[in-house]
Amino acid sequence: MNDQYVIGVDYGTDSVRSILVNAANGTEIAAAVFYYPRWKNGMYCNASLNQFRQHPLDYVEGLEYTIKSCLQQAGPEIAAKVKAISVDTTGSTPVAVDSTGTPLAMLPEFQENPNAMFVLWKDHTGTGEAAEINEHAKKFAINYLQFVGGIYSSEWFWAKLLHILRVDSEVAAATHSWVEHCDWVPFLLSGGTDATQMKRGVCSAGHKALWSADFNGLPPDKFFTSLDPMLKGFTQKLFTDTHTADESVGHLSKAWADKLGLSTDVVIGVGAFDAHMGAVGGQIEAYHLSKVMGTSTCDMLVAPMIEVEGKLIKGICGQVPGSVIPGMMGMEAGQSAFGDAYAWFKNILAWPLQKLLPQSALIDADTSAKLIEEATNNIIAELSKQASLIPLEENNELAIDWLNGRRTPDANQLLKGALSGLNLGTDAPRIFRAIAEATCFGAKAIVDRFNDEGVPVKGLIGIGGVAKKSPFIMQMMADVMDMPIRIHKSEQTCALGAAMFAATAAGIYSKVEEAMIAMGQGFDTEYFPDKTKVEIYKKRFAKYQQLGKFIESNG
Repeated sequence: MNDQYVIGVDYGTDSVRSILVNAANGTEIAAAVFYYPRWKNGMYCNASLNQFRQHPLDYVEGLEYTIKSCLQQAGPEIAAKVKAISVDTTGSTPVAVDSTGTPLAMLPEFQENPNAMFVLWKDHTGTGEAAEINEHAKKFAINYLQFVGGIYSSEWFWAKLLHILRVDSEVAAATHSWVEHCDWVPFLLSGGTDATQMKRGVCSAGHKALWSADFNGLPPDKFFTSLDPMLKGFTQKLFTDTHTADESVGHLSKAWADKLGLSTDVVIGVGAFDAHMGAVGGQIEAYHLSKVMGTSTCDMLVAPMIEVEGKLIKGICGQVPGSVIPGMMGMEAGQSAFGDAYAWFKNILAWPLQKLLPQSALIDADTSAKLIEEATNNIIAELSKQASLIPLEENNELAIDWLNGRRTPDANQLLKGALSGLNLGTDAPRIFRAIAEATCFGAKAIVDRFNDEGVPVKGLIGIGGVAKKSPFIMQMMADVMDMPIRIHKSEQTCALGAAMFAATAAGIYSKVEEAMIAMGQGFDTEYFPDKTKVEIYKKRFAKYQQLGKFIESNG
């Protein structure tokens, strides 16, 4: 194969990353990252209200910066051979758009209105609406929630839409359609100007918006109108058809081609969620749970359609044909807080530094800032080191990991985290160990649900920041699961998965499985369970379940 190049763009919670890859072998030629400046400054968010919004300009500026940076690193000869771009994003992260498909926050009258911005996946302002959807669905002979685990979440498409329509009449009046981030960016790159012509990915549509071929599209208008008259006719503003990520939405528009220094022959692929493309980049296998471990986790499992026909897995985030690999059933689960749980504890420990050091009369402001940065950056690593030295005992401190609610199994974003078994000997490493253990127990609860529902989990694949950077947590994961976990070699599995789909959309490969074989980077580490700890973890997991039931029933 002659050298041909593709670009994978991965929108995460805090930043966007782009990589430029040789489609022949997956070699990364260039990479760039852009941290969202408005998000970094805490704009448009209110954690106490679980409101997390992101301005579309953060996304647009990051898209231009990272792709230009990659092309500059690679040089003009390689830039001339770029064949395709594909994009993954967090989700469900939707936004209100006008008839041209422009997010309302990009219009002058809404540019500072959080309700006109992208509603980030972790935004839980729609918990009330989600509860209404779950109760409302019981009234219908057809179970419209059957393919999303039977429980609708406030992290998803319709709950967020209904909440925005209810709380902001001006945004409601201006909303022509409601669009996922992963569908909007390809539309933007291809120069779309008509929201009705936007190609929607089956990934976001099936897992978050209740789309199913069994329903011939979205649930009927009467389902939504009887939920709230504000939704009357809204399905007509959305979509009926969906597309898998190996398809193309079109070509790079002239405006974006000129902006980036690329050709208008560049193919733009259908978008999908980060964990779904990350599972492909991480070389997912049938019945192996691919765990994208970062701020939260998204756990992906694929299985041949014929082998899972008729099986409905209760309490997961959906099962959608073709949402990960076209032709296979894609199943999604996950945890609402994973790395976020560690970051929360780090921030608690850093609070005295951040508040007291700047007031110190012993050091100047510059030294204070440097000390704060140095200490904060080292907290997790030192906690992990000290926590690894603590003997594993059945009655150690115990935690519940629902600091951002529970995604799966059985979504409930109103649930809270907990710590128990504290005494005067409890110190920071012991609390950190309990939190880390709780995230591993939360992961085990997901595996157990798949197994209990007749879909066996035969192996674990770890990808993402936590998987790569924390041997302590990955070894604990293997011990808790009593199962090996392989860590993928790539630092950018989501972006690499997007690149694989770009290569497929451009016709370099006939199907994404071929791209996975040719472009996959393989695995560099495998953690095996320590059999001396497995039985103790089983007992502690039972205690975790008991404490969780108590929290859930007394919350």
